[in-house]
Amino acid sequence: MVYPKNLEEKLGFDKIRELLKAACVSTLGQSYVDKIKFSTKFDLVEKLVKQTAEFKDVLVQEEGFPRQNYIDTHDYLSKAALEGAFLSEREFFELKISLVTIRECLQFFANKEEQAYPYLIELSQSVELDRNLIKRIDEVVDDRGKVRDTASPELNNIRRRIIVEQSNLRRRLDEILSSAKKDGLVKEDASLTLREGRMVIPVKAENKRRIKGFVHDQSSTGQTVYLEPAEIFDTNNEIRELEYRERDEVVRILMELTNEVRPHIGVLRRAYNYLGMIDFIRAKARFALDTQSVLPTMLQQPIVDWTDARHPLLYLSFKQQGKQVVPLTLLLNQEQKILVVSGPNAGGKSVSLKTVGLLQYMFQSGLLVPMYENSRIGFFRDVFIDIGDEQSLENDLSTYSSHLTNMKHFLRHADERSLFLIDEFGTGTEPSLGAAIAEAILEKLDQSQASGVITTHYTNLKFYAENAPRIINGAMRFDVENLEPLYMLEMGKPGSSFAFEIARKIGLPREVIQRAQKKAGRKQVDFDKVLRDLEIEKKDFETKNQQLTQRNELLEKTTTHYKSLKEHLDNERKKIMNQAKEEAKRLVQQANQRIEETIRQIRENKAEKQATKELRKDLDSYKEEFKPEAVAEPVPEDEVIKVVGGKIEVGSLVRIKGQNTIGEVVEVKGKDVHMRIGDLKSKVKLNRLEKITRKEFRKQTKEVSPSKIKGLDLTEKMAHFNSRLDLRGKRGDEALKIVEVFIDDAILVGTQEVQIVHGKGDGILRSLIRQRLKHFKEIESISDGHADRGGDGISVVRLK
Repeated sequence: MVYPKNLEEKLGFDKIRELLKAACVSTLGQSYVDKIKFSTKFDLVEKLVKQTAEFKDVLVQEEGFPRQNYIDTHDYLSKAALEGAFLSEREFFELKISLVTIRECLQFFANKEEQAYPYLIELSQSVELDRNLIKRIDEVVDDRGKVRDTASPELNNIRRRIIVEQSNLRRRLDEILSSAKKDGLVKEDASLTLREGRMVIPVKAENKRRIKGFVHDQSSTGQTVYLEPAEIFDTNNEIRELEYRERDEVVRILMELTNEVRPHIGVLRRAYNYLGMIDFIRAKARFALDTQSVLPTMLQQPIVDWTDARHPLLYLSFKQQGKQVVPLTLLLNQEQKILVVSGPNAGGKSVSLKTVGLLQYMFQSGLLVPMYENSRIGFFRDVFIDIGDEQSLENDLSTYSSHLTNMKHFLRHADERSLFLIDEFGTGTEPSLGAAIAEAILEKLDQSQASGVITTHYTNLKFYAENAPRIINGAMRFDVENLEPLYMLEMGKPGSSFAFEIARKIGLPREVIQRAQKKAGRKQVDFDKVLRDLEIEKKDFETKNQQLTQRNELLEKTTTHYKSLKEHLDNERKKIMNQAKEEAKRLVQQANQRIEETIRQIRENKAEKQATKELRKDLDSYKEEFKPEAVAEPVPEDEVIKVVGGKIEVGSLVRIKGQNTIGEVVEVKGKDVHMRIGDLKSKVKLNRLEKITRKEFRKQTKEVSPSKIKGLDLTEKMAHFNSRLDLRGKRGDEALKIVEVFIDDAILVGTQEVQIVHGKGDGILRSLIRQRLKHFKEIESISDGHADRGGDGISVVRLK
């Protein structure tokens, strides 16, 4: 059951019908568009949507499917069914080309594997078509829509005679026309023409009696008459008689052919119903491609589990404007059956509501729906909606009375298989009473186990939804900073109407807004404030989460690059080691051979002293060839400490020889020296020290060694960094030191914006802090905070 009767117009499905009709190529398909109905039969809906999904694949993946000559010939078939009636040449021609289209459709699916398009193949298997009938029609009617000369021997003979007679007639008329031109009876540029189906010549009016014949017509000026010479009367009459005989023979042939078609009328009607169905399914598939619609997972239970659902009409409109539709993600199941959506006006509540109703109605009418393919779409027996102003003068119903009438219907018929949609729940009467009645109705609908979506501004409904187990709050997201709707539905929390913020943006006087806030009551204002703060925190969280995601991606990329380099270096190291081992093995073999050769020669020389000495010398020379060369490690120029001469005494700045350790001499006792190294004192022998300049000492003590930088845990600093610094209560000099460290940390972790809370007061601390911030080149701008979130008591600092 759908309610009310004009549900399609309220949801916009009537416009979907118009688009489907435009996508059809014939009235055959358009007639099926008019027959679309909301169905509660799951098997039927499954067949319809899968047929459409398969045809969508045909349009995307296949070529050669017939796209023209989807002609509705039902009137021709009705005419042919009458005894004594016959179809004209044009009617037979359209019958022929449309039957060829049907044959090509059937042949297309006959050539496919059954698992390729099972539902479309099943549809085509129910159609019978006598191919000999198409052949017979083609034998009679040619591709110009005329009866062929070969349709019968008699027709062929008649047409040949007509051609002969017309040829003789033209030849004789040409002779008469040439003679008349010589005599000046006709104009030089005159030519033969036809009048009343007879060949004539144009003659000057004053000369019409000089040529014997019959005048058929005259020009508009009366200066020319069209005359048929008497000597060709018989030939023209013969041609006219032959044409009558040709017409009679054509009628006889067409009547005979119609008699052959008559027994097939029933089969042909079913074939054309199939052609109309194919045109209709093709239109639905084209619409699905235009709106990026898909077939989600179908469930025979009342559930709405949609991801990235889009309103198809809004999608098409935005597509023409080059804009993107904000998708809708929604979940209604056994645990949460009713969604209460709140948020500011013009924030997208009604569009979201209509999207739910329209997509469910489209699906149960056999259409694909625009949403993420992994979504799950359920099945409902009823769809009830209460959208828009239903004020009726005829029935003496006000807007609110109409809403209550709808609610009465909902309460009477809604159950666990019903889907209800209510826009601006409870409005139209005194707010407090309307809110109370709306809450009571919501409670009753909850008890009925029905699924639904309602939109409202009433706070009591938000509280009720928060405490009811099967009802969930939802909010339309709102950009608090720019006071603009985001058109995004977020489930799990109520939304604020942002009435005061929008009024402030429009420019309503401040005293009026403040007075309104007092009248609204602190409880209401505080509730809206909590919702606003949640929205702000959510936006901050999303921004930081996005930054963290980008950094994690960079870290992962860097880690992958590091692993790749490490693997490459390890492989190179192994190659070098293997080469070194092979080379060492070769050298050892050579050395052993040399030693063995030396020992052999010593033995042969019987250990003669001089010969042995020469051999040992030669062996030592061979060993020197493989002695490793010393490699000097380069020392970075900035790490070399320059030494100066001079006596070392108390106060001297010194360095321990061979090291980079430097310090200041605090005491000299003979050959022992006590020196301060940083915060430590150490005792060193005098001869181990060398003097350096104070400039060198300052240079070395101010530089930060790379090892210290490596010890900095940047990841931990990023994780614990807070972009909001509170300096209220701090002294000026203390606050400035904290600010310097805070800005340095912000630059280090890559934060783009930070907030410094210094309070308003007399503005002294604010001036000191801002004056100090101007010395940072990395700062792009400094501005006051938002008027609702601290104003000039906060400095918002944006970093480059």
